[in-house]
Amino acid sequence: MDDTKVVFKTSDRLVQKLYDAADTKCRQNIRFFGERKVLIEGGGYHKVWIETQPMGGAMYGKRDIEIALNNCKIFMDNQRSDGRLPGSIEYRNDILIPQYDKFQGFCFPGPALEVYYLTGKDQSYLDQLYEVLLKYDEYLWKYRDSDNDGCLESFCKFDTGEDNAIRYGDAPNYWEEDEAPTGYEVVPMASVDFMSYSYSARETMAEIARIKGNSDLYERHNKEALEVRRRLIDNFWDKEREAFFDRDKNHKMMSILTHNNLRMMYWHSMDREKADRFVKRHLLNEKEFWTMMPLPSVAVNDSMYRNYDVNNWSGQPQALTYQRAIEALEYYGYYGFIPALGRKLFEAIGEDCIFVQQYDPFTMKPSLEGVEGKQDAYGPAMLSVLEYVSRMYGVCYKKDRLIWSCIKKEEGYYEQHLNGHIYRLERDKDKAYGFIDGKEVLSFDKGVRIETDMEGKELYRYDAL
Repeated sequence: MDDTKVVFKTSDRLVQKLYDAADTKCRQNIRFFGERKVLIEGGGYHKVWIETQPMGGAMYGKRDIEIALNNCKIFMDNQRSDGRLPGSIEYRNDILIPQYDKFQGFCFPGPALEVYYLTGKDQSYLDQLYEVLLKYDEYLWKYRDSDNDGCLESFCKFDTGEDNAIRYGDAPNYWEEDEAPTGYEVVPMASVDFMSYSYSARETMAEIARIKGNSDLYERHNKEALEVRRRLIDNFWDKEREAFFDRDKNHKMMSILTHNNLRMMYWHSMDREKADRFVKRHLLNEKEFWTMMPLPSVAVNDSMYRNYDVNNWSGQPQALTYQRAIEALEYYGYYGFIPALGRKLFEAIGEDCIFVQQYDPFTMKPSLEGVEGKQDAYGPAMLSVLEYVSRMYGVCYKKDRLIWSCIKKEEGYYEQHLNGHIYRLERDKDKAYGFIDGKEVLSFDKGVRIETDMEGKELYRYDAL
């Protein structure tokens, strides 16, 4: 594991500067929580959150596998006996403090499975992951469908990580109890996010069953996941507006057009047809989500949009959304949008190399004020830069596959040192060349993305980066 690293060189001066700054500043967010070396969120946030740190750890695992493992295991090892996972974990006065006062999103199952591959396919880790997801999903359906209508519910703003979002009305920020809150305007809110938490858990359990060769268990969990998807369509899809919408405590559809549809794509809970409709009609709409700086949290033409510049999920594009967008777009085959978003992010951060949480969708200006004054070294922004670079100029390891990507501009090379091997992509004026341990395994015209097996045998090609 000690040889794990990435080496990147490019003729694009700004991209090199951003990459080097992100790579260096990420190290500022490495902490020891007791004996565990973890990557915190940074930018004024000193805990590990389940919506960011398993995903962030898996991305940083290409540089430090120990962190990838610890950023997942710290949540797995602190699961309550009833199945609930901590939304965040704090380390204060030499004491580890798991916090169960919000769900704080659930960007966990996919990254946790990626870590299984990164760390050498440890079967005991895989067994634990399966049990964690099974108990978590059981908890959701036991406690988060308070009216027994088959739709899982969010009880507070931080349940979905939408800090200060005005669409939540007077909902509390935190909710620790298992019983649903009463007396609020919106919550308990039937939530596409919570339904997607269950879908993601069930999909990953099915994949674990497939890995283990248990076809019966695979069929069971796959069927259960598809049942969640069916309920999502039946209860949350508006066929006229071609998007998913939450429902308030009175089961009334909340007509606010949010980026949570893209989150659903991250969790794979949309079917392909619905994803295509949402992307074509809304995501690429310059009056809604494809603004000068794309991916606002709420469509900019929606009456509930607010251009607040300090930690608020009512409007401005979030670095965390850029981080999640890679998996969301990759899963549904929208490969060409990934470098487009990468370029926007690089331009918005710019020469100052200050990494913040939010950006103005109309001017692309970074919102510099954070929870502790002027913000910098916000983990999702830095990890997004590193990950977009890997999809635009490099070679990326993902679950026993290699993704080789090269946009048409610039020259240089990208090396991934991992598990005793060196995967290298060289880029000259017109072509790209892939090497494994010094042996050339493929060459292709620039502007192409190729997926191969671990020996470099081509499995899939996309020609429009």
